[in-house]
Amino acid sequence: MIAPGERAGSGGARGPAGRTATVDVVIPVYNEERSLPGCVRVLHEYLSEQFPFEWTITVVDNASTDATHQVATELAEATEGVRVLRLDRKGRGLALRTAWGWSDADIVVYMDVDLSTGLDALLPLVAPLSNGHSDVAIGSRLAAGSRTVRGPKRELISRCYNWLIRMSHGAGFTDAQCGFKAARTDVVRPLLAHLEDDSWFFDTELLLLAEHNGLRVHEVPVDWVEDTDTRVHVASTALDDLRGLVRVARNKASGAAKVTELPRRPEPAPIHPDAVLARRETGLLWQVLSFAVIGVLSTAANLALYALFRTVWPLLLANFAALTITTLFNTEANRRLTFLGARGSTGRVHFQGLLVFALYYAFTSGALLTLHALVARPSTALELGVLLVSSAIGTAGRFVLLRGWVFKHTGRKASA
Repeated sequence: MIAPGERAGSGGARGPAGRTATVDVVIPVYNEERSLPGCVRVLHEYLSEQFPFEWTITVVDNASTDATHQVATELAEATEGVRVLRLDRKGRGLALRTAWGWSDADIVVYMDVDLSTGLDALLPLVAPLSNGHSDVAIGSRLAAGSRTVRGPKRELISRCYNWLIRMSHGAGFTDAQCGFKAARTDVVRPLLAHLEDDSWFFDTELLLLAEHNGLRVHEVPVDWVEDTDTRVHVASTALDDLRGLVRVARNKASGAAKVTELPRRPEPAPIHPDAVLARRETGLLWQVLSFAVIGVLSTAANLALYALFRTVWPLLLANFAALTITTLFNTEANRRLTFLGARGSTGRVHFQGLLVFALYYAFTSGALLTLHALVARPSTALELGVLLVSSAIGTAGRFVLLRGWVFKHTGRKASA
């Protein structure tokens, strides 16, 4: 029996000539005695015949209680380039943290044992890492060009979760949870020391920290077919993910998410000596127009949501819920469209955005409370009218704060 952390089997299998990097493909498994042999056979055949890098397959037994470890050990002994890592407790994040930190390859990859993702995407996943263009690469089921077969329930959950990540953290990637990722080892090891999650949120936390620290994340559209025998418990996983998003946001705001040991990518510079590096700059006129359009759309959405929530909730709770939802859209839209040159710490920007939101909420709620103090039973139309006026005034104040405070020191050059 192999003790936790010990190795079995040998690596170093080679694909066709012309390799430029070593690649370790990690497969975390838990009670997969039936699926594992077929997965290793298909993957081994693909790597041997079509993959142009030196490679190793590492099976990480995640404290299985069936015969998975025995099956994996037999595969490693009988198959060149396959090895086994045995852990004494569960957790996909723990499996990846251990295997990636233990690997001696230049590039580490992970994929699910069900091979839901088509292997044709493996080379496009690894190539930009091998030549130094990117630091982390992910397969995406939501990127343009991807082809996905899965039920409507999982499709809706996936899209809502990734939308929440983009709205709350300003993330640039589209699919955090696809089980098909790769990273340069010299980049991912410093990140591993700062990752706290040992379960399903590991993927999201890795990507959020990578983007927060200025790493380049490359997305590959994939062909993906749902495994109906999934072991994921949706409700508990969703709750853990929400807690994780809050924790990462807190770490960003406090500076705990900054990883100083990472290799730094040089600042972009023009290649031609007479070239001028273009920067996205916006003037005051564009900012006002863009902010106004976004504000109108946000206000309309806020009024509609408030009217809906007011039918079941008291006015302050209805106002808070409506503002929270529309503010997520509003802040991210202004970050991407209004202040095009904005750069800097995402954590700081979102923290200051929350403070601006708190002032805005206090102002609009104060207007509603004042209305109810002056009028015993105001009609819904009157409430909406007061909310409309206070929202317009609050929106103007919000623009001033965003332009003069939140995005003031983020590299934006504004001109009148």
